[in-house]
Amino acid sequence: MDEQLRVGLIGAGNWAQRIHAPGLANHPGVRFTSVWARRRDAAESVAHSYCAEIADDPSSLIDSVDAVAFAVPPAVQAELALQAVKAGKHVIVEKPLAASLGEAERLAGAIADAGVASLVALIRRFAHETVEWLDDLRSHGGWVGGNAQWMSGALLSDDYVNSAWRHESGALLDIGPHVIDLMDAALGQVTDVVAATRGPLDLWHILLAHAGGATSTITMSLKMPLRPTVVDFSVYGDYGYRRLPGRVGPADQCYAALLDDFVAMVHSDTTSHPCDAQRGLHLQRLIATITERTRTLAG
Repeated sequence: MDEQLRVGLIGAGNWAQRIHAPGLANHPGVRFTSVWARRRDAAESVAHSYCAEIADDPSSLIDSVDAVAFAVPPAVQAELALQAVKAGKHVIVEKPLAASLGEAERLAGAIADAGVASLVALIRRFAHETVEWLDDLRSHGGWVGGNAQWMSGALLSDDYVNSAWRHESGALLDIGPHVIDLMDAALGQVTDVVAATRGPLDLWHILLAHAGGATSTITMSLKMPLRPTVVDFSVYGDYGYRRLPGRVGPADQCYAALLDDFVAMVHSDTTSHPCDAQRGLHLQRLIATITERTRTLAG
């Protein structure tokens, strides 16, 4: 790229260390300039690994960059991303956009008003295998149903022991946006949440209705002691059965593809994308509806 985007990172936890920081540092269209985190020692660890500066506070980081990537809990992201957007900065945000629908609406509205580029880190959407799968589905049509399963013991591991929001909300807020997004993209926009239950071991069963009459079922948990993790997406209809491979490209490659799109958006003054903040708001609205309609099953 002739002109690199100056990007700062807010957050220095596990996902920031594994994906955001190395992805930003290695992308040719990005200059990874600075890091801020609530724990300064964590920010120092990330910054020193990639020769980035340590910001004293979020405001100073926002003032010094063209764009901000976030790797923080939803409630924190809603506040700080809003600050960045109001300062005219482009943003890469995590899912969900916020801890509540109201906060998500404010953030997505501010992004639209500011005319800045935004992408939600729906990582699986940027995998080559996912792009091909969705393209194949769209080229045929006639899909009447689908199934999604994502069950793992992620919240039983040490990696997320300190992630309070994940343990409180479970799979619905963490992997829920990924799963709902893929079913929505595969079968058409979700128009109704027909039923939702949450049972022992954070086991969710959700039935969705899609535009055009298709239906899909979702089963997911982050407290299921399974090895290996079960991840499976499939649809069926007039042209048979189409399954997305359980293992798609590595997350770092998906993040690199996300950054390709993000850099291109900024340089072309494009603000719309299939995974932009408005998509994030659509998913947050569905999550809010699922929450309202969930029947909790006794353990």
